[in-house]
Amino acid sequence: MPLRQDEAAPTLLATAYGFAILFAYYLLRPVRDEIGAADRGNLQVLWTAVFLVMLLAVPLYSAAVARLSRAVFIPLTNRFFAANLVLFYLALMLLPETARPWIDRVFYVWVSVFALFVVAVFWGLVVDLFRDEQGERLFGFIAVGASLGGIAGSTTTALLAPVLPVFLLLLLAVLPLEAAGRLGRALDRHAEQAPATLRRAPPAPIGGSAWSGIGPVFRSPALRRIALWILLMTFASTILYFVQSHLVGEAITDRAARRAFLARIDLAVNVVTVATQLLLTACILARLGVGATLAVLPAVAALSFVVLGNAGAGGALVALLVVRVLFDSSRHALAKPAREVLFTRLTREQRYKSKAFIDAAVYRGGDLLSGWIYAGFGALGLGAAAIALIAAPVAVLWGVLGWQLGRMPAEKEE
Repeated sequence: MPLRQDEAAPTLLATAYGFAILFAYYLLRPVRDEIGAADRGNLQVLWTAVFLVMLLAVPLYSAAVARLSRAVFIPLTNRFFAANLVLFYLALMLLPETARPWIDRVFYVWVSVFALFVVAVFWGLVVDLFRDEQGERLFGFIAVGASLGGIAGSTTTALLAPVLPVFLLLLLAVLPLEAAGRLGRALDRHAEQAPATLRRAPPAPIGGSAWSGIGPVFRSPALRRIALWILLMTFASTILYFVQSHLVGEAITDRAARRAFLARIDLAVNVVTVATQLLLTACILARLGVGATLAVLPAVAALSFVVLGNAGAGGALVALLVVRVLFDSSRHALAKPAREVLFTRLTREQRYKSKAFIDAAVYRGGDLLSGWIYAGFGALGLGAAAIALIAAPVAVLWGVLGWQLGRMPAEKEE
């Protein structure tokens, strides 16, 4: 990875920011996924709730972005979610045990919203700071920080889940969120001091209304294609997630054991992801280009669905482990940096507002639609293996679209 001397400090700050965000998320993700496995009959209902919350949250976030500088709204967003975790802790401690199922369901929805918003804010800042050419060189390395944070969070949860009350995991996640807010502020200060290296924020806020980031998604061919690519990605991810929930929920009955098993899968995913990011991501982006790199994940998804569709009952968990590691590591190590490079080619309002709408509402809308599709197939009597095979051709179409995105023209402003 060619790194200029003046890029070293902001690249390391961005990498540390990504570490902090994903450390917090992976402390909470196994808790959420275990709730999903325990309440798997209501997953599509929970995902409907997630989508509805997203429809409310995106305009509120866009309104904050329109009025506040990035130096203010980035720390504010992280501290808002940290305060929510404290409230969940108090609810678990003070409310009666009979309230636990509903607290679990609200927490499931909250984590699903949290995961997209804090990551969208992080990458929104990164693509706002670094230029297109820098993104192709540096985003793979910056993503390493996120993966290392995932490893740290997964390891912590895998070790502590069997012995520590889940309440304390929530409080532990508050600390990296506060660190993330401070690192985001430090990155903004660095841009002010070194505008030749990073894009300095304009003196005036982004402006516009709470809804002004949504219109461009339908008007801009580039944003429409990005949104469709993400919609197809959510279809593949959702099918895989529902298959996982059913397999794990049926094979492992103890809730703490399920949390530990899911955390170990996350750990394996992040180890492979880091190795790929360090050794291959920058090289693949440079040699294959953004479009071909975006087509890798759909190819992995198509192969994964075929494997799951043909795995017998005895080898289902092993097949799931292999598929999850391959799919999720490709998503984080290759698809994510390549996708973020696309956003460096857009205008500033699109980088924050339209990106947040795509990463949050479109993403969770795809989850919702895909969840109900899965439920519909199940109602027709199809099992997880049959549904996986049906998803394979969709992944092929997704790959073609990824290839075409590499030729997306720039709409950016400097």
